[in-house]
Amino acid sequence: MTDAYRTVADRAEASFEVQGSEFIGYVAPADTVAEAEAFIDEIEELHPDATHNVPAYRVPAGEASSKRAPGDVMLREYQSDDGEPTGSSGKPALNVLVQQDIRNVAVVVTRYYGGTNLGVGGLARAYSRAVKEAVEAAGVVEEVPHERLELVTEYDDSGTVRGILESTGVEFEAAYESDVRFAVRVPVDDADELRDRLRSATSGRVKIE
Repeated sequence: MTDAYRTVADRAEASFEVQGSEFIGYVAPADTVAEAEAFIDEIEELHPDATHNVPAYRVPAGEASSKRAPGDVMLREYQSDDGEPTGSSGKPALNVLVQQDIRNVAVVVTRYYGGTNLGVGGLARAYSRAVKEAVEAAGVVEEVPHERLELVTEYDDSGTVRGILESTGVEFEAAYESDVRFAVRVPVDDADELRDRLRSATSGRVKIE
């Protein structure tokens, strides 16, 4: 069995005030750099008037790396101070994820300035706290590496394909257009067996990308 890793169970947020400044910590699962950056963009759009939106994430560096065991995976770690004093915000936010050994995760801490300078130490404590409380609200779980498959099939085979996906309990979304497309998220250890079942059941007609 491919080794499990620690990540957050769901999206969550936590907020508090420090000497008039409001801090809001946001956290979300993210399996790729693109997902992490999309989450950051989402929070920035939610708070365009914030004084700072400080991001950090730890995700697999590239699609291929998401299929490896955590011992082999190359993680991309990113953080930004977003205008706060250097080292006062982004690094403390990322350090929480590193210290708790959490990956496949993105965080953003939004700050509305309250008129009192907190100093580098005060900022570091506040940004760390925002991430810790958001992670606590989300809950930490053990997950196994997943692989994403794109299945394309004709309508005649779509019921068979859907039945197999439902019987195996994998996560999927279906789109019915000129053909039928299934976006599937399957544990790496189960991916080859699922491919074999789908090809066998459809006599090789299903396209797997």
